Amino acid sequence: MTLNRRSFIGTGAVAAASLAAPKVMAEGMAKPRVVVIGGGAGGATAARYIAKDSKGEVSVTLVEPTREYFTCFFSNLYLGGFKEIGDIGHTYGTLAAEYGINVIHDWAVEVDRDAKTVSLAGGPVLEYDRLILSPGIDFVEGAVPGWDITAQNAMPHAYKAGSQSQLLRAQIEAMPEGGVFGMVAPPNPYRCPPGPYERVSMVAHVLKARNPTAKILIADPKPKFSKQALFEEGWQTHYGGMIEWIGPDFGGQNVSVDPQGMTIDIDGMVEEVAACNVIPAQKAGRIAELAGLTDESGFCQIVPATMQSRVDENVHVLGDATNAGDMPKSGFSANSQAKVCANAVRGALTGSKVFPAKFSNTCWSLIDADDGVKVGATYEATDEKIAKVDGFISETGEDAETRKATYEESLGWYAGITSDMFG
Repeated sequence: MTLNRRSFIGTGAVAAASLAAPKVMAEGMAKPRVVVIGGGAGGATAARYIAKDSKGEVSVTLVEPTREYFTCFFSNLYLGGFKEIGDIGHTYGTLAAEYGINVIHDWAVEVDRDAKTVSLAGGPVLEYDRLILSPGIDFVEGAVPGWDITAQNAMPHAYKAGSQSQLLRAQIEAMPEGGVFGMVAPPNPYRCPPGPYERVSMVAHVLKARNPTAKILIADPKPKFSKQALFEEGWQTHYGGMIEWIGPDFGGQNVSVDPQGMTIDIDGMVEEVAACNVIPAQKAGRIAELAGLTDESGFCQIVPATMQSRVDENVHVLGDATNAGDMPKSGFSANSQAKVCANAVRGALTGSKVFPAKFSNTCWSLIDADDGVKVGATYEATDEKIAKVDGFISETGEDAETRKATYEESLGWYAGITSDMFG
């Protein structure tokens, strides 16, 4: 399965081209209104596809607090020195200028589902006929004893890309010779299952060149992780002896931190760290909870065929904020779900044809220069969940040419998905 910029965008374009022409509204009838909260892989894609394919028949407003959006996918490559921060930053001018989307840079602070309104921190209240929430993640309070959001400068999470990524990179580069880089890995479910382990690979890549006697210590509450055999093979090949993974059998589930003292306590073993990446347990972005759409899991249950909330048929939820069955939380997943959602929303509001939901996802990871691996699958909607149909994964022992081709494929995908999101 090979993806590049042209073929990636084409998967959405084929579906869009096959949509029936929208009904012509009666003269003087107000346009149906769609409000999208969150301008990442889910929200920006959904806003663009609804605006583009409705040809002005639907009014689309996108609410996103940041003027420049930094993708979490590829942010690890920034940490490893393969990208610069500007390479993963994107703005919203094209969505406004070319697609007529009303882009508002503000925080959504309240959703009144009875009145169908969204209140913004700056004061405006937006009315909607359909609401799309793609708010990403927030962290579970108290998930890592000793750490809360006020400690993010001492021990960055860097799981929301941008300034946190820049801070973590600076801390890695400033580590003293022979120092320890600590990571507290998150429990399932969380954004980008291979993400922490690609991050370890990128940190090791930097330390191997700048600080070869440094060590990396991973405290992990999970007994296994995504692409584990591939990562462990790569760590042994490229960074032999540098990385130690401590799973739950050896105390990885019993961890606390001291951000002031810069220590990690792993089941009673206290380790001084020169830099520490704490990735806490996660839940849906706060606005989803405020809107009353989350359950005891902290995430939102959805109707797979349309991405509608099971709580409110006039609200759709995308990406990391959802419990999407077999489908992992990733940028690719959110983008794929957004196209299904956009088709469903446009059909509901304009009477255009709605096609059966189909989803896909691939997660690429870079272990070292030109050593790329991937895992992915296709999915379909059932009544209960987004269900896996088939999948693939890189193999251990692949030759250098295959691994380089996989990495280059990821570069083409990144160009394609960001164009698909931001136009």
